[in-house]
Amino acid sequence: MPEVVPLDSPHDGVPRVIDTPEGLARAARMLTEATGPVAIDTERASGIRYGQRPFLVQLKRGDSPILLVDPEAFPDLLPLQEALRGVEWIIHAATQDLPSLRQVGMAPDALFDTELAGRLLGYAHVGLGAMTEDLLGYHLAKEHSAADWSTRPLPESWLVYAALDVELLADLREAVIAQLDTQGKLEWARQEFAHEIEQAAHPAPAKDPWRRTKGLRQLRTRRQLTALRNLWTEREKLAEAKDIAPKRLMKDSVLIAGAKAMPRSVPALVQIPGFHTKLIKREAVRWVSAIREAAQDPDPVPMTVPSDTPPPIKAWEPKRPRSLALLAASRARLAELAEQTGTPVENLLTPDHLRRLCWDHAQEDPGQLGAQLEQLGARPWQIQLCAAPLAEVWADTPA
Repeated sequence: MPEVVPLDSPHDGVPRVIDTPEGLARAARMLTEATGPVAIDTERASGIRYGQRPFLVQLKRGDSPILLVDPEAFPDLLPLQEALRGVEWIIHAATQDLPSLRQVGMAPDALFDTELAGRLLGYAHVGLGAMTEDLLGYHLAKEHSAADWSTRPLPESWLVYAALDVELLADLREAVIAQLDTQGKLEWARQEFAHEIEQAAHPAPAKDPWRRTKGLRQLRTRRQLTALRNLWTEREKLAEAKDIAPKRLMKDSVLIAGAKAMPRSVPALVQIPGFHTKLIKREAVRWVSAIREAAQDPDPVPMTVPSDTPPPIKAWEPKRPRSLALLAASRARLAELAEQTGTPVENLLTPDHLRRLCWDHAQEDPGQLGAQLEQLGARPWQIQLCAAPLAEVWADTPA
């Protein structure tokens, strides 16, 4: 293990934030002229501002200086996207950054996710700080990860933190590649990275996102559910207009209380805790109108909606006992395989894929399991590794 050295500032000093068209064009030229993969990170204001757009984008490619770009200063970052055509992007925990980057016109042609690679290698701690310390011997300070990055101007200490996030990413990639190669997992990683790009380009649409409101089970009627849907939708509209995170604007518990009571007048509404704050009270007509529309809706929302996912595990035994037996035996077999390969079991096979396989294909010919896994979205390396052991489970489990 290398001796741990605190890293408290970038090698070339703290770069200035790029917020002018001239600066953005210059940054694009630097990236075009540099060689090798590019390290990229973003900083968001999650839980503070509406949505997940980035408020700072950090880049470093080869010998280029670290570039800190303010996306709020530009309609998009297409000049950077064009400069990076065909270039591999190094991102730590790409599932967090790719959706944000797409909002400013940036998407990779090739990807290397150092965090996902760490998971495939079986590391217990896969945060950027932990992996940088373990593999490179540098300690990164992480005290500003939850800061409000919509702040302007950004404090210099925050810029130091942001710059360090990409300072060593290329070095971390090299160290991780060596370990992946040693463990015979480099091709696994390539397939996973391609899958991440595909998932980010075609995200699954959220179905009835308002049904994820915390406390939903307190509502007992279709009218109350309809009121919740209407209130949730109005909260989204106001939060977007005010650029405030929806739950920061109004907690879920306030939505539930309003939907439960269904007040029909402003005086009755403001008696409910949470509706009397200055901003929320100012929009009282909005909330009352949403509730009244729910009360008059000729087609209130159903209590439940059809689902294409398997039911809770506790419901399997009376409905499909063989599916339950297959799931238990499959989990045990995959746990053995995870131990043998030094890979977390959830990376060997997505848990949802295994549940669907056991529920929907309990009666399948074991020889067809590989094809079923492919249809579910399993990657080739996962199918090659897991299909045969699962086929043995299917063959050994009585119908």
